[in-house]
This record gives sequence, structure tokens and C-alpha cells, in this order.
Amino acid sequence: MTQTRIILDESEIPTHWYNIAADLNNPPAPPLGPDGKPVGPEQMLAIFPGPVLEQEMSVERWIPIPDEVRKVYALWRPSPLCRAERLEQMLGTPAKIFYKYEGVSPAGSHKPNSAVPQAYLNKIAGTKRLVTETGAGQWGSSLSFAGQMFGLPVRIYMVKVSYDQKPYRRLMMQTWGGEVLASPTNLTKSGRDALAQDPNNPGSLGLAISEAVEEVVNTPGSKYALGSVLNHVILHQTVVGLEAKKQFEKIGEYPDMIFAPCGGGSNFGGVAFPFLGDAAAGDKRAQKIRMVAVEPASCPTLTKGVYAYDYGDATGFTPLMQMYTLGHDFMPPGIHAGGLRYHGASPLVSQLYHEKLIEAVAVPQVATFEAGVMFARAEGIIPAPESCHGIRACIDEALRCKASGEPKTLFFNLSGHGHFDMASFESYLGGKLEDFAYPDEAIKASIAHLPKVG
Repeated sequence: MTQTRIILDESEIPTHWYNIAADLNNPPAPPLGPDGKPVGPEQMLAIFPGPVLEQEMSVERWIPIPDEVRKVYALWRPSPLCRAERLEQMLGTPAKIFYKYEGVSPAGSHKPNSAVPQAYLNKIAGTKRLVTETGAGQWGSSLSFAGQMFGLPVRIYMVKVSYDQKPYRRLMMQTWGGEVLASPTNLTKSGRDALAQDPNNPGSLGLAISEAVEEVVNTPGSKYALGSVLNHVILHQTVVGLEAKKQFEKIGEYPDMIFAPCGGGSNFGGVAFPFLGDAAAGDKRAQKIRMVAVEPASCPTLTKGVYAYDYGDATGFTPLMQMYTLGHDFMPPGIHAGGLRYHGASPLVSQLYHEKLIEAVAVPQVATFEAGVMFARAEGIIPAPESCHGIRACIDEALRCKASGEPKTLFFNLSGHGHFDMASFESYLGGKLEDFAYPDEAIKASIAHLPKVG
């Protein structure tokens, strides 16, 4: 019988995170202030605690995982690597399909991989409370859970369209003690300005970030925790790829292609970067591997954005980062994959894409749900809408293998389950879901507002 679940022992939870900044051919571009000059640590300390900032700026290849973090990780890690044999049979493909299942975490997604260390590092730094934003709710749920683990209160600005679409994720946050607000709110200038322009503003991740950062800057004892984009978040997520490498080694396999959803970039970076580390170390298998970031056609940051300095939020509270962006005031439509509705992409992911070391593809909403339902009917797990993007691209490649006869080994990150997204599946199954390809003219208009640097 084919081995379909590859399990690691608790003792095999990684002891270090992998930092790809150590292996880049070109150093990462520094964050800039509004004056175009590099942002100093003192400015970043207004938002993040020292221990988090040290990881953000580090160029060390391996960063130790604190024992206190590994103990909490052990509640669900290591996560299983599974072979999707039934999906292979359904597709009639000669390809082998594997997935790493991150839905086994308490919050049901990969997000606690960074929420737990961020909460711990804030605790030891003396932070009194955490403030953050969330789109679909996976990050807000994860930080609420992590805050409970280390005794820190958490306030979450949740994108309004997701607040309404996903009430059970909101209730998860509240069950773990999180305070949840529908963004935009009247509590911040950023929120009030947005509501003045459009009282029915559906919100965006960029706007929710503005509200969270604005509150932190004006509230002593508070610090901001981010669920994606920045280097330290992707650093924490590399536990996914590091475990996967051990699991593939146990069965004598190695992927030819890796797929993962990409909004801010932590999902993709967490699974792909450790394999890029193999390539940097001279592993010939890894030097041939293709790594594909999969984004929604309605928010096509990598595939239609520009590589430029831009704000990480809608209002301009964050430093300027060099990244692929659709413009910081880009307002994406209310698609159900709320975790991917972000105007920019991680500076690290953006740099690798710009240097053509990774690939990107945009897929339409209806096709992603079609893939998610196919996967659920074959493998039993109902995936999160965000995860369906990676599944769609993987299935498309498996079908190409069927046509060509190539027996590739395909690997995707199943970043979370969709148990709290059933309203989305109801819309799909009822034929009510629509595709939305963001008009090129609207993207051009948004990009025209990019800050002038240099």
C-alpha cells in the first residue's frame, strides 16, 4: 500500500527558522521613510518590539526557535505531509501530488506559526497589548490564540466585508479573548476618512493595517503584530518547508514543482524558501525546482503590479517598502479569499520574482472553488478559499502532466481548512459566485498614486 501520510515525531519540530536573506544574490532593499531615506531602528521600534525587529533585520541564515515557542508549536506540529493519491486517480495523471496540511493548528491555518513567536517575543519585551488587522480571519484568530498562550490582550481590525462574510472566524477570535472591530471604524482618523469618502466602504487589508498602526503609534504599551509580508513573518513560516523537506527525505522524494497561495507572501515563502535554501547550498535537485506563487485574478499583485517603493498600508503610516504593488489605495473587490486581498507582496517574495527565481500565476475565483470541491471530494478535507488557489494551479499542472505523460512530483501547501468558509462554498455550489478580473485601467489609476522616491 502506498504511504499517504508522512509523520514526524514531536522531537523533529525544527529548532531553527531559515532566513533566506542570508542567501540572496543581492541584499534586500531597505525600508524608507517619506523623505526617501532608510528608516532607522528607532522609528520601527514605535511599532515593533526590539526582539521582533532584530529578526526582521537579521541576515543570519539560521535563527533559533525559543523553547517556549516550540512547546506551543507542539500542540499541533509537526503537521502531516500527505500524498493525494485519490486526487491523482480522479485526474488520471501520472504526476504524484503531495500537500502539507496546516489546517491541524488550533486556528485551522498556518498563521499560528508566526502568531505564537510574535506573542512570545512581545511578552519578553514588556509589551502590554497587541493590535493587528485581519482579512479572512485566520491571522486574527491565530493572534488571539497566541495572546492567550502568553497572557497578552489583543485587538483586531477585521476587514468589514470579511467581518460580515465570516462571523464564525470573528467568534473564534472572541472565544480566545480577542476584541474584534469591523474596519473601517470611527476610532481612527484613517477609518473616519475612508468612511467620509464612502460610508459603505467594504474595507481592505491596507486600510485595516492603517487603523491598527495608527492606534499603536498613539497608544503607549501597545505594539503591532503583522500576519504576512514582512521578513520576520516569513522567517517563522519556514517551519512548514523545513518539516516538508524532512518528510520528503523519509520517502525518498523531492518536488519538481511547489505551489502556494500568495497574498502578502508568508504562505508561499514559508513552504518555498527552505527549498530555495537547498538551491543556494548547491543541491542540484533544488536548482531545477519550479516554485509558483498563486494569486487571485481580482488582486493580481505579482502578475499585474509594478515593482516599486510603496506603503504597506492604505494611509501611509508604514515605511515604504520595495515590492510588487497595485498601489496602496487599491481597493480590491469583496472576493471570498479575503486573506489574499492585499495590494502588495512581501519584499522578499517580490525580489525573488523580480530576479526570476520564482514564478507567479493569477487564477479566477470560480475555478479556485471548483478545484477546492474536487479536492474535498477526493481527499475529504474542505480547504480554505485561499488554499484553493494553490490547489487550482497544482491541478492544472497535473492535467498538463496527463497530456504530456510526465510523472512529475507536485507539492502544494494546504494552508488551512474551510470549515468557517462554508458560506463561500454555498455561493459556489448555488451558482452565485462570479469571477472578477480587476480592470487594467483601474490598476493603472491606482499605480499612478505611488509615492515618489528618489
